[in-house]
Amino acid sequence: MTKFTLQLAIALTLAASALTGCGGGGDSGPPQSFTTQISSDPGYDGDIQQTSPGVYAVTQGMSASVQSVFAGIEPAGGTEFRTFLDFQLTGPGGVPANAAIESAYLDIYINSLQPSTTSVPLRIELVAFQPPTLLGTDFDRNSQPALAYVQVPGLFVLADVGTNVSIDVTDLMVRAQQMGLVDFQVRVMEDLGPAVVGLIEINDSTASDRAIHAPQLTVTYQ
Repeated sequence: MTKFTLQLAIALTLAASALTGCGGGGDSGPPQSFTTQISSDPGYDGDIQQTSPGVYAVTQGMSASVQSVFAGIEPAGGTEFRTFLDFQLTGPGGVPANAAIESAYLDIYINSLQPSTTSVPLRIELVAFQPPTLLGTDFDRNSQPALAYVQVPGLFVLADVGTNVSIDVTDLMVRAQQMGLVDFQVRVMEDLGPAVVGLIEINDSTASDRAIHAPQLTVTYQ
């Protein structure tokens, strides 16, 4: 073996060792992304109606007679409803505590809109209450302050009835992760500003169609 051949063999051996030491020498690529879909908890979902200043009626938990929740101002008496939805983040199918959130979408199915001629603006607020039992004062934004919020683009109109609406809540999910919340809890309400008479009914069925129509949170994370 010539001196040149020996040097070449040594160089090739060192190169091979270097490649082995760094896992093949190539970039493993971007971190893998995962997507999970979490249905809301029908036992904790509910709404709160403000019947008069400081007086509230709480409905929590879906049952044979309660299969939906409401948000907005009802046209008959002018009282306001705010919906509360609860999504468990821990356990199988949840979101790991150390996950980096790429996106999050809240899907709601609109059952009805009263009156049919109205146009309702909505906002989604991240809230946190444990145990997840609704109190009348959770209606109030001072008693139960928002941790973050998003304004839903556009207005809810008759054309939205009978459809599934997907709302970007990525900022809320990122905030929930930062705070280490074990539940993603949101208050769905008419947006702030001049009062608009209009009541939105959101499907929260516990029947066989729940997987299709009930509130769902879709989270993509790394």
